Amino acid sequence: MYKISKQIAGLFSLALVATACTKDLKHLCDGNEKPTVKVFATRLNNPRGLKFDAYGNLFVAEGGAGGTNSTAKVCDQVPGAGPYTGSPTGGRISKITPTGVRTTITSKLPSSQTNPNLGFVSGVGDIAFVGNTLYGLLAGAGCSHGVPSLPNGVVKIGSGGSFSLIANLSNYQQSHPVKNPEPDDFEPDGTWFSMANVGGDLYALEPNHGELVRITTGGDITRIADISASQGHIVPTAMVYHDGSFLVGNLNTFPIMDGSSKILRITLDGKVSVWATNLTTVLGLTFDNQNRLYVLESTVGAQFPTPGKGRILRINNDGKREIIATGLTNPTSIMWGPDNKLYVSNVGFGPTAIGGGEILQIDLHDCSCDLVKNPD
Repeated sequence: MYKISKQIAGLFSLALVATACTKDLKHLCDGNEKPTVKVFATRLNNPRGLKFDAYGNLFVAEGGAGGTNSTAKVCDQVPGAGPYTGSPTGGRISKITPTGVRTTITSKLPSSQTNPNLGFVSGVGDIAFVGNTLYGLLAGAGCSHGVPSLPNGVVKIGSGGSFSLIANLSNYQQSHPVKNPEPDDFEPDGTWFSMANVGGDLYALEPNHGELVRITTGGDITRIADISASQGHIVPTAMVYHDGSFLVGNLNTFPIMDGSSKILRITLDGKVSVWATNLTTVLGLTFDNQNRLYVLESTVGAQFPTPGKGRILRINNDGKREIIATGLTNPTSIMWGPDNKLYVSNVGFGPTAIGGGEILQIDLHDCSCDLVKNPD
């Protein structure tokens, strides 16, 4: 067991239990490998999406610290979660070297937060590289988020933390409504969560409206799939591109029902099918170098997001599932690194995520013995 004693201002602790490689591993696998977990980087502000550059540096999208500006009487607000309060700056992208040294690429991006009853902060949802150029996916901008000066969209990051908007996703969603939006949980500017580079184009996933779009580096936006049309309001969040299609996992609505989330397969021409079921609050997906899928579940065994209830599952090539880690605190993203280790955005939201966010590194030591049966 690995314990991090400093979490949640002393009220909560993080214990990662790698049950796929237990203390009895040496008896079952003829080896003594154990996965190790360490805090790779700290002092992050609501860490979200993760990407590596060609040099092994890890880039982290951060929601930021929110803001104080309200647009309650200016434009449509979000039912329940609103009114948001925002700031045109504070959303951040950090670069972390292979030795764990963090530097700020930019902190000039917007950040916003829900009303105090919820306290959820959004800013930069994800990042992606096209060649050596870095792009950010804005999730905490737009008038409904208290940032009327800048819409949600895709920005190109320049030198010195500068940026330019290449695609206005707020305008796109408002002029291209999905088939089945949820009126009681509708965000006019969206809450974009995941982005990936495929063939030089950027693909972005939006949970609130429920859609997957393609964005060229020239700013053209095309809808690939209206997920709401076939699935309803399931809050699709995580995606990974693999073998010519996207796998998309969903958070689903609250209160949480264990086993109510799934993974969809979405082809580049927009065909949607169910790939896996019986999952819970999926916020991250990544493949390792053996084509095994890791699924980040933000909360399991509680009706609402709860510190210490996050876990990682691995779905092996034969379909069997293994619990890789438990005890995560409000995790938001997962990435398989070029060093063959897992990286996890932990404390990605919640009362201590401003300054208390962190990246965990999980070294599995290629522990792939078939020790744990399907946990579900």
